[in-house]
Amino acid sequence: MVLTTAILVVSFASVTVAFSAQSSSFVNSRSIYKSHTQGLTSTQPRRISHTVERSMVDPNMIGTSLSDAWTSYNVALEQSPLLVKSVTAGVILGCADFTGQALERSMKDDPSEESSVDWGRALRFAIFGFVLQAPWNHFYYLALDGALPPTEDPLSATTGIKVAIDQFVQAPIFTVLIFYFLGLLEGKTMDDVKDQLDDDYKDTMLANWKLWVPATAVNIAFCPPLLRVLFLNVVFFFWSIFLSLKLNKNSDVEVDK
Repeated sequence: MVLTTAILVVSFASVTVAFSAQSSSFVNSRSIYKSHTQGLTSTQPRRISHTVERSMVDPNMIGTSLSDAWTSYNVALEQSPLLVKSVTAGVILGCADFTGQALERSMKDDPSEESSVDWGRALRFAIFGFVLQAPWNHFYYLALDGALPPTEDPLSATTGIKVAIDQFVQAPIFTVLIFYFLGLLEGKTMDDVKDQLDDDYKDTMLANWKLWVPATAVNIAFCPPLLRVLFLNVVFFFWSIFLSLKLNKNSDVEVDK
């Protein structure tokens, strides 16, 4: 429960910082412009150069650049939502698997044992994010919001119903798809994936509900629609690490055989 709370705090903080950066970018831009124009109207040339020099190294410029990048991302998201979501998910899930592999290496009994990065495994997770995870959630949330439009009250009965549908109807189905997609992409047979489901599906769903029930409630109730995908992707980074470790826990044993 502590881990779930920490993940949600980090995720919501990321969304809040991004939203704050977007809202403050206009203020920063006006402040910089004002300082430049005041310097240009001054009768003392030396003060002009100092003002310009200070503005060039002003830390606010970094924040402005980040805000501009965030604004550009949202513009691209509005223009090509499916493509941007797919690319974002592919990058995040690929990075999540790299993180999972690093954790696996750190947890080995023999620290001196060397193991290389499994690029194919990370690529499979990136493909999963690009091909399945992002398109699935894109169309699923469109259908869910179409059937049950968002309400002004974040804690309405509609929000509760949407969370229940998401976690107790959609999530069990999507989890099966994850097992089959990644398993078949790895080269496993249908029977192999079925055996893995028999072994790991129950534990995976229990872990899913511990994280995703509160995460989905926060996402649907409090995140603006434009930022829901960002929140989902941040939480999914941590969930993908769990999936990476869960789905590949026997890979070293199989290689030794």
